[in-house]
Amino acid sequence: MKYPLTGKRMLSITAVLFSSLALLACSQSKTAEQFAPSDIEQALSQAAKANHRSEKNRARNIYRHPVQTLIFFGLQNDMTVIEISPGGLWYTEVLAPVLKDNGRFIAAGYDPSVEGQPSYRYTQTEAMLKRFADDPANYANVEVGQFSPPQSASLGPAASADMVVTFRNSHGWMRDGIAEQVYTAAFDVLKPGGIFGVVQHRGDNTLVPNADSDRKISGYLPESAVIAMAESVGFELEARSEINANPKDTKDHAAGVWSLPPVLRLKEVGQAKYLAIGESDRMTLKFRKPE
Repeated sequence: MKYPLTGKRMLSITAVLFSSLALLACSQSKTAEQFAPSDIEQALSQAAKANHRSEKNRARNIYRHPVQTLIFFGLQNDMTVIEISPGGLWYTEVLAPVLKDNGRFIAAGYDPSVEGQPSYRYTQTEAMLKRFADDPANYANVEVGQFSPPQSASLGPAASADMVVTFRNSHGWMRDGIAEQVYTAAFDVLKPGGIFGVVQHRGDNTLVPNADSDRKISGYLPESAVIAMAESVGFELEARSEINANPKDTKDHAAGVWSLPPVLRLKEVGQAKYLAIGESDRMTLKFRKPE
């Protein structure tokens, strides 16, 4: 990553001139050590609050902490970053503008060429492509990947990405028996030293008790299970964070995590209680592919 050169030390013939030139040099120069974190933080903050995001999505910032989460993962704006299963593009809206000029962003959505998938996957892919086409200012440089394991299970050429991220998807992969395949694909596409960032609903229960949902899962996973899966394919756990923790979440809801906002699957039933809890308690894990 390149930064402007530090201002040269300048000689002066008077104290006043020296002071003026020194102030000018400081204002026009910066070093990576001093300013890189604040630069990326500012860029992420601007993207998270920007008007290309709906008011509803921006309101989720207080629960999902996108700026702090991506800084924790170590995001820099010149990286090649892949987001697996971007869904409704909540995180894509933040990542794409930050990476569009100096980096690469790849949205690894569902592969529409795979037949027999749930219908929402095809409509979600169409909506994603339309969103990108309709807003070139933010999404013109987004690359679209096609990822529908087990039939379509590559995230790209080996050792081609600096970072892979996924948000609240691992429970579905565990349910479908493809988590190992997905995590292996993330491992393979990363360069040595690359980062795999995972945010996932955290809890001990994996099945929904007395639920009407046909998914028959709660959406929660034990943190130990996610760590074990990542380590089994070769990742090393570098750090974990409580950025997205929510101690109010009792994790015993009738419709699992979807009882909580933003879904509120039970509608008016218990809505005040669920709104008071907020979004789910989440693990935030940073894995690294060994050098």
